Amino acid sequence: MVIERVKVYQLEFPLLAPYRLSSGDLVLFDPIVVEVRDADGREGWGEALIVPGYTPESVDDAWKVCCELGARVTGMGLEAARRAALERLHVSAGAVSALLAALDMVTRHPLLSVDQDTRVPLLAPCQAHEPPEIDAEVDRLIANGFHTLKVKVGYRWQDDLERVELIQRAVNARATLRLDANRGFSEADGKAFASRLDPRGIELFEQPCGADDWAANAAVAAVSTVSVMLDESIYGLEDIERAAGVPGVGHIKLKLKKIGSVDMLASALQRIRALGLTPVLGDGVSIEIGCWMEAGVATRTISNAGEMNGFLKARERLFANPLGFEAGGIVLRRGYWPEIDRKALAAHTRVVREFGARPIPVG
Repeated sequence: MVIERVKVYQLEFPLLAPYRLSSGDLVLFDPIVVEVRDADGREGWGEALIVPGYTPESVDDAWKVCCELGARVTGMGLEAARRAALERLHVSAGAVSALLAALDMVTRHPLLSVDQDTRVPLLAPCQAHEPPEIDAEVDRLIANGFHTLKVKVGYRWQDDLERVELIQRAVNARATLRLDANRGFSEADGKAFASRLDPRGIELFEQPCGADDWAANAAVAAVSTVSVMLDESIYGLEDIERAAGVPGVGHIKLKLKKIGSVDMLASALQRIRALGLTPVLGDGVSIEIGCWMEAGVATRTISNAGEMNGFLKARERLFANPLGFEAGGIVLRRGYWPEIDRKALAAHTRVVREFGARPIPVG
């Protein structure tokens, strides 16, 4: 297999409602998407949405690396292209992961295929703040089949604690909660919040403090009444090994866009289990490409709710045969393989660069 063409897009998908993070609300997803086509006409797609502040990468840097790799790997065999991409993984994980995912799709990686109908349960965000709205939102999410709810915290810890208690009462043991600070707490505030949590119905508390501030996260984990999960701090096996040595850290979250290829993701998930920790998988800000790939990996590696629910937040889909969703979970039908809706692709393209001699149709 020789790579004949590479296209790099930046897309723009408005959201149904603002997605609240401690660092600010997102009103659209604007992922960098890589399309690879080989000389036999097989195509593959990969994506990475770079959220400023979430990762050391900037959007401009990731775009530049994607374009440089697109130009470099055109004309290469697939294995040579993988090696070329991996040389840049340490400086631009999102960009490299998008290309590696596209190469995995070109080769129809076995982890992306299912030979029987399979369901991957998802969590849903609980975003309401006032008591009547909290009750209504919780009832609606549970009625729609979600049994794990994510609550964003990391603001004023006293307000967060009060809101979590309201949500716990609204849930009333009908679902499990994951609390996510997205690095929003200082060490002192994280400790004040985590040490006062009523643990009933709370599965984990995610990323209390800064990604590089391992000491602060460890201090919070030491006093937390629930398991702490690290996300933004984790970029590979070295970080996983380090997290396993932190008392109070019981969960690690991975996303395809931070790890590399499908095989690298599966291996990292296995390593987390081998170290006695619980893996959580999924990117809540991916569109259908990333969510589909992570769901495929999850069918063999994950037993808890996946977080690959970003495709449900966007107003429109990218697949001509949309990713299945029923009763709070992704449904992968036997033999399902996605096809890009070229008209939707053209409608949501902000900018595109192409590398190769013959054009790939856009719409």
